[in-house]
Amino acid sequence: MTLLRVSNMRVSFGNKEVVKGIDFSIAPGEKLALVGESGSGKTVTALSLLGLLGNGRCSGTVHFNGASGTLDLFSLSEQAIRAIRGQEIAMIFQEPMTALNPLFSIGNQIAEVVQLKLGLKPAQAAKIAIELLEQTGMPEPARRANAFPHQLSGGQRQRAMIAMALACKPRLLLADEPTTALDVSVRAQILDLLQALQKETGMAVLMITHDLHLVRKFADRVAVMENGHLVESGSVAEVFANAQQPYTQKLIDSTPTRDPLEAAATPGPALLEAKDVKVDYPVQLPGWRGWFKKGSFTAVHHASFSIARGRTLGVIGESGSGKSSLALAVLGLHPQGGQISFDGQGWGKDKLSDQKIRRSMQVVFQDPFSSLSPRMTVAEIVGEGLLVHHAELSPEQRQQRVLQTLAEVGLTEAQFPNLLARYPHEFSGGQRQRVAIARALIVDPRLLVLDEPTSALDVTIQKQVLSLLQGLQRTRGLSYLLITHDVAVIRAMAHDVLVMKDGQVVEMGPTKDVLDTSQHPYTQTLIAAST
Repeated sequence: MTLLRVSNMRVSFGNKEVVKGIDFSIAPGEKLALVGESGSGKTVTALSLLGLLGNGRCSGTVHFNGASGTLDLFSLSEQAIRAIRGQEIAMIFQEPMTALNPLFSIGNQIAEVVQLKLGLKPAQAAKIAIELLEQTGMPEPARRANAFPHQLSGGQRQRAMIAMALACKPRLLLADEPTTALDVSVRAQILDLLQALQKETGMAVLMITHDLHLVRKFADRVAVMENGHLVESGSVAEVFANAQQPYTQKLIDSTPTRDPLEAAATPGPALLEAKDVKVDYPVQLPGWRGWFKKGSFTAVHHASFSIARGRTLGVIGESGSGKSSLALAVLGLHPQGGQISFDGQGWGKDKLSDQKIRRSMQVVFQDPFSSLSPRMTVAEIVGEGLLVHHAELSPEQRQQRVLQTLAEVGLTEAQFPNLLARYPHEFSGGQRQRVAIARALIVDPRLLVLDEPTSALDVTIQKQVLSLLQGLQRTRGLSYLLITHDVAVIRAMAHDVLVMKDGQVVEMGPTKDVLDTSQHPYTQTLIAAST
């Protein structure tokens, strides 16, 4: 028996068709992975099943074998499809921080679904919300039910989203990139949780992802989308062993390749040196004590390391391990204890010295869409650093430097007419990250702090960006402080690796030694979760 059968589905926005006559089916209890790069039509396909596309136009047939018989979802009224949403077909969205309401507690949001769909009283719904959180493995579910989304970690927010989706025991779960923004160990936990809940409830799962490692571990069958077309489908074993389409083969072959600047047997003098770095954040003390003084939370405990010219130090750990706090301290953006010196010079000596260090130490952030101003053109974004650090340049010289730097990262006027006048939203994710890299490079830095530079990108784009960074390291002799939770990225990029847990450095050494013969159980857990 087929639970869902999609025939000749087409989706258009205005005059642009983004899903172009696709066909697929899902059996009860089956796990189907829909894979492809950003823009291939994966998420649009899932949203169209529940009538969540807004002004998108859908055609074709979508037969769903629900509790009241077989229905064509595309022919249902808004009231009828609303009865199916959440109850028979539920959805887990990609980013729980934006999908959850910041004004209501987690428990209230889950209880609301139970009240609306099952007609229970508030007290009953609140009790079931706690039980659902417990079912998803949420620690201290009764207490966490009263927490707001911003008070939970990424993994805990995703567990709350799963609890909400499973509240009414749906027949089909649509999971849109449910683990993309999570650490490898948390990703493995969420994947195991979905596996266990799927077996327990017998529901079918449509998993939307670009993570082929996840597909291998989770799915029964896989369907590959490219530019709105379904180009290949079959069992996971068949497709991975004998892909028929070049596009599928390209996705499978997109594992990051190790090609860093060859390091000297003995590293040169340290460009960046950190000794006993300690980072604290003020926190509110409970009770009456909080009226008189602030407490503190230590995010980094006495971390020490060094980076030589032309070398990459990878920092790996879960969310909350202190990676980003360490980066803020290195960049001089947060007060810290201990010593941080760049080429023998520390932060805070005087404004001129700090500006000189800042020119030599630039940062590339995780999400280029949020780190690039939507109101500034490419010329303004990339050239902004020149206004601060090279004010002597004329507008013509500045524009020439901008064009040269953009060409260095693979963006030219020939490819993108009127390139300098374009805005960030006119580029893909990988192209935006190239703009962000150009913004960092234009002032000729010697060290780049790379904060999860590829975690928000598709596997093929991730490989391109990593290759670009490796090439820039070879041509410019750059040093990198690479912060990531992706072991594959560390293996491809880093000469040395530093492992952090709960703000402490638990292991450090050459990448091959740490990843192949790790000594600490936490490192072993991270590596096991990534394989």
